[in-house]
This record gives sequence, structure tokens and C-alpha cells, in this order.
Amino acid sequence: MPPIRPMLAKSMSRMPVGDYAFEPKWDGFRCLLFKDGDEVELTSRNTKPLTRYFPEVVAAAREQLPARCVLDGELFVARTSADGQGRLQFEVLQERIHPAASRIALLAEQTPASYVAFDLLALGDTSYVDRPFGQRRAAAEAALTGLAGPCHLTRITTDPEVAAEWFTTFEGAGLDGVIAKPLEAPYTENARVMGKLKHERTADVVVAGYREHKTSTEQRPLLGSLLLGLYDGDTLQHVGVSASFTAARRAELIDELQPLVCDLADHPWGAWSDWAVANPDRVPGTQSRWSQGKDLSFTPLRPERVLEVKYDHMEGRRFRHTAQFKRWRPDREPASCGYDQLEEPQTYDLARILGTS
Repeated sequence: MPPIRPMLAKSMSRMPVGDYAFEPKWDGFRCLLFKDGDEVELTSRNTKPLTRYFPEVVAAAREQLPARCVLDGELFVARTSADGQGRLQFEVLQERIHPAASRIALLAEQTPASYVAFDLLALGDTSYVDRPFGQRRAAAEAALTGLAGPCHLTRITTDPEVAAEWFTTFEGAGLDGVIAKPLEAPYTENARVMGKLKHERTADVVVAGYREHKTSTEQRPLLGSLLLGLYDGDTLQHVGVSASFTAARRAELIDELQPLVCDLADHPWGAWSDWAVANPDRVPGTQSRWSQGKDLSFTPLRPERVLEVKYDHMEGRRFRHTAQFKRWRPDREPASCGYDQLEEPQTYDLARILGTS
């Protein structure tokens, strides 16, 4: 029974060698699924309930999964693009977390989610958490093989060359990299037993503002995050933040950026300053249901400085995760920092990964 904390992964710089199984790294909501007859519960990575938000997954679990089981997996939403290729859509998945029951019911029809299982914790009266992953996977294949969606069993290989090919090609369907699992490891809650190899790229971006750190005081202001932009034609599009700095570096950066501070009315994002809800481009300072009343104000900066950052991949027009500060680029003009510099992975149909085409 819940709560159970999922087993976690630590970052790898290369594909490991040895007794490992490799899986695609899905880009969705980590989800433990508990089923006992018609009773189905979905819980998040931090054990929060997800059941009410995904009624279509609950219905699919009742129909497709064994009568009593506990699975570790991922919730995802896939959309078909204009070229007919399926792709994961994390931003669409985020929209599924909504307080209104009527909205949840509508979204379950319009943007239905699916569930992909990648570990088996219990089946019937048998617990598998103390068994090595190789045995857990064999039991999962015996119990779950043949699923055609919305519930799926993830692919697996023990060949690192195949995993390396997946790492390259599956990104085109919106997947996030590769997971490596020691074949002899038991399922250990909240421990970084697995490895993850994720995509890493660099981009030159415009620094357009900052937010202060939560520990900042009037006597000792500290930078919390840099707000980043890329030009789409003449429009400076907000693309994400860079936020991981030491306390000393936070103090240095906020001093270093003071000469660029400007009035919001003179800033490219000033036109959104009176919005009470999130605008389509998610310009900083505007609210959404995700912000829950938090102070999203920021200090605008004249967009004159260019920064090189590391990022894993894009979600729409934004960085999917927080970008990492690498270095200042005084040799780059802000106007030259556009979307054309970003690497576009070759498209790949998600249905081929799931085995449904």
C-alpha cells in the first residue's frame, strides 16, 4: 500500500559497462501504480496522489493490468504532429493537473494520458522489492507482455550499443535519454541505485532579468536565478532560467548586473506587466495555477549581455529544465542569439518505441 518512494537515478557521463539493463528515459510524471481489484491508486515521486487527475489511466489499469499489482512507471501524454509522428508533450501533461473536476474530465478526453511501466514491485501476494532487477523484469514481462496501450511495458536491452542508438534516435520522439539498471540490484526506495544518461547541449542566450534568492536581505542581496531569452525575429522570447550558484557567486552576480537594471516599461517584457494570469509566452512576472500566488516579480535588465548555458533539450520554445551557467560571451551580440542555433533532433515516431505501429 502507498506511500512508497520510488527508486532514483544518479547522472552518468557515459554508458556503463557490466551487468546492466538499459531502458529509454521517459519524459513525464514518475508514478507508482497500486491496483487491488477495481481499486487503483496513482502516486507521484513525492507520494502525492495523482489518481483524480487521470481517470482514463485508472480505467485502463482496471481493464489491462493484473488483478493485484504494484508498478513503477511514468505517466505521459503523446500528441501526433503534422508529419504524423507521435511525440511526448510534457507541457500538455502539466495541464492535466487541474483543480476542477469538469476540466479534468474534459482534458481526459482531449489529451488522454498513458502509462508505461518499467518495474514490478508486487504481483498478487508476492513482493518483488528484495529481488534483483533481472527477476523483477522477467516477472513483469510474464505479467504485462501484450499491452497495447494506454498501459505499456517499456523496452529493455542489455546491449550498450543498442542503448546508445536509443539515446540518439528516441530523442526525436521526445524521450529524455537512457536509464541503466544493475541487473542484480533490489528495488531500494528513495535511493539513487540507477544511472541516467541525458542529452546535454549548449546555447548562447540573452540575460534579460533576475530574481532574488529566498535568503536575500536588504543588507545582503543575493541573486536567485537569471532569466534567459532568445530572439524570435525581433521578439525576445523567455526560454527559462539558470539558477545553480554558490552563495558567494550569487552576491557577485547581483553586483555585476546592477548597471544593467532598467525600468520595466523600457524592457522587452514590459508589455505584460499588467497581466494577472499567465500569458501565452510565459513571460516572467505573470501568474498561473502553478505559481499558487508566489511572488514572481523580477528585476528587469537591459538585454545587452550574452551567456553560454548547458541544457538538455527544449520543450516547445523553452528549456525543459533549468539551464546551467557556463560562461559569459562578450564576443556575442544579443541580437544574434536566436533559435536557429539550437540543435533539432531528427523526428522519431513514439509508436515505434511503444511497439504500437
